[in-house]
Amino acid sequence: MTGVFLFMADCREQVYSDEFFDFIVSYEETNEQTIAGACIQRIDEGYDIFYYPREGLPPLSVGSYSYSEIPKCYGLLDQTALEVSGILKMQNQPVLALKGRGVLIGFIDTGIDYTNPAFRYSDGSSRIVRIWDQTIQDGTPPVGILYGADYTREQINAALLSENPYDLVPSRDMNGHGTFLAGVACGSESENGDFIGAAPQSEIIMVKLKEAKQYLRDFFFVKDGVPAYQENDIMMAVSYLNGVANILNRPLVICVALGNSAGSHASEGFLPSYLNYICGRRKRVVVTATGNEANARHHFQGRIIGEMEHEDAEITVEENTKGFFVELWASAPELYAVTIISPSGEQIPRILVRRGASEQFNFIFEGTTITVDYRIDTKETASQLIFFRFIRPTPGLWTIRIFPQLTVTGNYHLWLPLRELTDGNNFFLRSNPEITLTSPSAARQVITVGGYQASNTSIYADSGRGYTITGEIKPDFVAPAVDVYGPGLLGNFITFTGTSAAAAITAGACAQIMQWAIVDQNNTVMSNTSIKNMLIRGTAKPENRTYPNREWGYGTLDVFGAFQNLRL
Repeated sequence: MTGVFLFMADCREQVYSDEFFDFIVSYEETNEQTIAGACIQRIDEGYDIFYYPREGLPPLSVGSYSYSEIPKCYGLLDQTALEVSGILKMQNQPVLALKGRGVLIGFIDTGIDYTNPAFRYSDGSSRIVRIWDQTIQDGTPPVGILYGADYTREQINAALLSENPYDLVPSRDMNGHGTFLAGVACGSESENGDFIGAAPQSEIIMVKLKEAKQYLRDFFFVKDGVPAYQENDIMMAVSYLNGVANILNRPLVICVALGNSAGSHASEGFLPSYLNYICGRRKRVVVTATGNEANARHHFQGRIIGEMEHEDAEITVEENTKGFFVELWASAPELYAVTIISPSGEQIPRILVRRGASEQFNFIFEGTTITVDYRIDTKETASQLIFFRFIRPTPGLWTIRIFPQLTVTGNYHLWLPLRELTDGNNFFLRSNPEITLTSPSAARQVITVGGYQASNTSIYADSGRGYTITGEIKPDFVAPAVDVYGPGLLGNFITFTGTSAAAAITAGACAQIMQWAIVDQNNTVMSNTSIKNMLIRGTAKPENRTYPNREWGYGTLDVFGAFQNLRL
């Protein structure tokens, strides 16, 4: 599965302790200097996670450390479905009867209620193959991994037979997000027949993510009490899922229903790159959600052309906002300088582009501190990044004034953080709902799913829109995301809205195809790319629109249509 290199007696404390910085580092950058004093967790392809003592190191900033090496915080993407997606037709087709048999579906989320009947066979035994709970510090970790507790199907079944199951397997889903998504993707049919998941004969691997460390929550101004998860823990979860599937020699669909607004919104960054790698492996499919940012007013698209001296991006900041960050991205060779104007009119000097420049400014009349960090030619991209942190911003209208320093197209973009993570309702006065898909859904190889309302075939208004900043077509298609029905934490059923649900439905659809192709041996070499193309070709296309487009991609998910196309 993964390799571990320990340079301290016990690294488990470092994984959980807020007194240690976490960094994601590529193999080629690992050397004796970077290793000194660190605990290291190796991911299986190209990346290490370093845990360094914070004492004696500079405070966390994009100026002091590489932007890509700082783990980003990811949030949950939540805010009649199976019939319109053609899934029930494939379940009930008498010859094919595609219900995901023999396929694993892996989730990286808030955990799972393993006692729920939706995840058990008719004899009461569990359909869950493994649970890795990253939050449990006194259990037995997976082989080759430093932290968490790993539970097998045998342990889960023993717990289900006991009077107090959580004494044996103490992993719980305290949020419900992971339980709901697993149920939608692959839940067993309910006793009264009013619910069934998309792939009810598939089996489940669940990773319950640990919460992000407080220093990262503070750095990214994550709202108190809101679930947030570290990029490196998500990457370790992907590695774990892939490793379990390797051991069992089973096809695997990975459902990633997490996101953030950080990054260039192209197929760049450590997590997107790693998911692209997994997509290239045999018998692997990765499904991601575009997020719910289209109507959040968190994207500003600018263009400076001709004789324009500058352009203003105005941000409305509400009261009691403890802070927020903004990222400005421009594709090479574009370069821009900036200044900032406060609500009272106080203005800092123009900050010229200098590689690795880092500045801090104190606004006297506002009591606000702003840090500005420049990055050019980062490790994962040749783009320019300007990273702003607004600390204790006074409410009102803040202006980032952008000046051209070197332009070809004049195009640049600014993004505010994910709505689900933000402290305060802050937004651009002149916003653009396009290019609002969240990371890692812009990754080139993954199946990227937006959301629509199945009851009236209208787009889900908040569904993140494409394309990527480089013009690649995303989303690939949309799936039901409004009032989707699935299991809750109390043994009941609930409705849920958000592109997470669309990703879960699509993950189940992919399991149906993998059963037909790999388990039933109709096309044993079928890959992530071929499954994505099959689903794209099968999409239904509501009228009066041109396809592909930024909202719907190539259309709506229709697995039955995908199989019909195979007969042509």
